[in-house]
Amino acid sequence: MVAAVFVAPYLLDATTRFVEAAARLPGVELAVVTCEPAERIPPRLRRSLAAHWRIDDPLDAGQIAGAVQGLGAQVGPVQALLAVLEQLQVPLAQVREHLGIPGIDAATAHNFRDKAQMKSVLRAAGVPCARHRLADSAEVAAGFAAEVGFPLVVKPPAGAGAKSTFRLDDAEDLRVWLSAAPPAPDRLALLEEFLTGEEGSYDSVMTDGQIVWDSVSSYLPTPLEVLRNPWIQWIVQMPRDIGGPEYDGIRAIAPTALRALGLRTGLTHLEWFRRPDGSVAVSEVAVRPPGGQITSMLCYAHDFDLYSAWAQLMVDGTFAPPERNWAVGTVFLRGQGTGHVMAVHGLDELAPEVSSLVVESRLPEAGQQSSSSYEGDGYVIVRHRETAVVADALRRLVTGVRVELG
Repeated sequence: MVAAVFVAPYLLDATTRFVEAAARLPGVELAVVTCEPAERIPPRLRRSLAAHWRIDDPLDAGQIAGAVQGLGAQVGPVQALLAVLEQLQVPLAQVREHLGIPGIDAATAHNFRDKAQMKSVLRAAGVPCARHRLADSAEVAAGFAAEVGFPLVVKPPAGAGAKSTFRLDDAEDLRVWLSAAPPAPDRLALLEEFLTGEEGSYDSVMTDGQIVWDSVSSYLPTPLEVLRNPWIQWIVQMPRDIGGPEYDGIRAIAPTALRALGLRTGLTHLEWFRRPDGSVAVSEVAVRPPGGQITSMLCYAHDFDLYSAWAQLMVDGTFAPPERNWAVGTVFLRGQGTGHVMAVHGLDELAPEVSSLVVESRLPEAGQQSSSSYEGDGYVIVRHRETAVVADALRRLVTGVRVELG
């Protein structure tokens, strides 16, 4: 039996699904490190775990190391250490190095986590990406703006999922930002050149330094536009056929990017742009499963369980590439107004040829507090063998369904 430890600070639905998948792996005894007491673990999951250890600070590598050592005394020497949260990848890598556990090392994890370091590594390797500057003062920020011009993107150096990311369109936006929250040595800000064009994700699995499986999806509109306009309902779309020349550009640079960052084996979520002239550029990369329902979409597109496949990859470095059988898309429903959900309009008017394609949904419920997340108040996932059919269904959903807030 392989003893594995999953660090899951809080057992929210998305995280729990990954933990359950790891616990189902044959030949694996899974222990969990969490901030939750044992009695808060869902009973079905608790029965499948070999052990549990509670810590106070899930980002403290010392506490994680102590928990792993304590669990090792219960289940035997720990041979795999895993987590899905991006914020955990560096402390987990530090613990792996300290305890001699195989997996991604600290230098590689840092390259993926620190967005300024990532951009520097990618540009040094010849990978096209936005010009950037890590600002520790208003003067540095203003100097970068003068050098690159507007618009600019501002984000935290170790952000995740487009959180705390926004756009500066002109000198007045820069002045307002610097007046409200100027960067400082203890509050760094990453400024980037604003990339234009079509944006999407490139999700892939690498084993022993070679990409063995990949997927491409499109964002409509771009995540930054979604963040700037909290009323916009948006789409993630996965075409069935991703073998065309329109994806040659990202496939040509992705292996170089991942190897430059130090990856040998793992699943990554890479966001990229196709510029108006057809050239491509990498936005950023995370060494974790994708969020925004993309992991579930990949399951539907390939008729397989990516949750379990990712856990297997993290435990023993193996991955069986699946075939892509379906086109899939998700519409994220976002409220019009502020406050709580009052009603959802348009669902009853959906044509049968649209509603019959729905494979998963979480619809907003009357009374729930509107979400500030870019994922919105609910979602609908559809799939069909033909990409054009999925695209039409997504268009009808995003224009026909409205969430009323009040």
